[in-house]
Amino acid sequence: MNNLKLRTAGMAVSAAALSISLVACGSSGPAGTGASADSATMWGLTGGDQPVFQASVESWNKSHPDSAIKLDFFANDAYKTKVRTAVGAGQGPTLVYGWGGGVLKSYVDAGQVDDLTGFLKENPDVQSRYLPSILESGVIDGKTYALPNNKVQPVVLYYNKEVFEKIGAEPPKTWDELMALVPKFKAAGVAPFSLGGQSKWPDLMWLEYLVDRIGGPEVFANIAANKPDAWSDPAVIEALTKIQELVDAGGFINGFSSIAADSNADQALLYTGKAAMILQGSWIYQGMKKDAADFVSSGKLGYTPFPTVEGGKGDPANVVGNPSNFWSVSSKATEEQKKTALEYVKDGMFNDENVQGLIDSGAVPVVTGIEDKLAASPDKDFLTYVYGMAKDAPDFTLSWDQALSPAQGDAMLANLDQIFLKKITPEQFASTMNATIGK
Repeated sequence: MNNLKLRTAGMAVSAAALSISLVACGSSGPAGTGASADSATMWGLTGGDQPVFQASVESWNKSHPDSAIKLDFFANDAYKTKVRTAVGAGQGPTLVYGWGGGVLKSYVDAGQVDDLTGFLKENPDVQSRYLPSILESGVIDGKTYALPNNKVQPVVLYYNKEVFEKIGAEPPKTWDELMALVPKFKAAGVAPFSLGGQSKWPDLMWLEYLVDRIGGPEVFANIAANKPDAWSDPAVIEALTKIQELVDAGGFINGFSSIAADSNADQALLYTGKAAMILQGSWIYQGMKKDAADFVSSGKLGYTPFPTVEGGKGDPANVVGNPSNFWSVSSKATEEQKKTALEYVKDGMFNDENVQGLIDSGAVPVVTGIEDKLAASPDKDFLTYVYGMAKDAPDFTLSWDQALSPAQGDAMLANLDQIFLKKITPEQFASTMNATIGK
């Protein structure tokens, strides 16, 4: 993935002033067994990787009873707010799960996470196991503060082949083709697109890809660089306009603003044939492989690049999404907790068992030398497709809500929700977001 480049924000926001009630609202799996109140702690997300993380930590705890790790899981939507607030209050977990970008920088600026550069120099085998471009995503100002912990995650346009065959349609290659499919699926009683609008972040994938296809990755690079009025770029306005045109055409399933992605309700609409397509991360393949095994194994799941936009500047091979998720080590942890955390990162993570566990779950680990394992997987077609998307992308833009500062990311999701609900205009969105630049 030598060509993979990531756009990250340069905004710094102190999280130190935040406060929170840290009453636990997650769930502990068997991996939490054996840990004490003084043990190192780890917070992960429910969903696709949960069994893999759980098995990894459980195996670690069995072989290292004196340095066990307490693992808790949280739903994605709740986690993002909870962890930022907890870290800001100095009460975060020992191993902080994140996405890199502007949120990681906010932790670094507040002195909440440790510099791991020395750890990598002392452990060259850890450094060399990662795809270099992915490892770079945890670097802030030349120092490493976060290490990849799972899989590469481009956003993919999925479609239900059986539904497409019923109306004689082909997956759209252009925006015009996409819009032309909307009335055809509606006439057949099928929603053109599923969308977990209640979670808000799925809305963002539409804006990210449309802005890239229309104006190229430089448009968001200017936003991330805090250039004045960057949100008023014509590509942003056109992208928001196209989103509202798709809403007006009935492109999204009725009641999309009440559908939560955390419950996998959005992907269920695809594999049950109630919706023809969904724009989502590669991570939902793991959920569908588990919840709709027959649908996946029978070859009814299709996937294709996001369509081009006529006259657009963006390379059709560009992708958006997450290069990986990451572990950072809390600077507020005890020395013993930090020691356990780094030993786990070194020896408990990305060993043969962990790598195979990720592949078996339907994911592409962010480590080198796995081509043969991917080719031997029953999911090789999808895994190879995802690997190729990331490897061959001229530009891989990090999800904007993670690339920007927390304050700007939150404002963006709230206002984008209003765009999908037709409560504000593209120009009002741009004006509101321009006022957040530098915050």
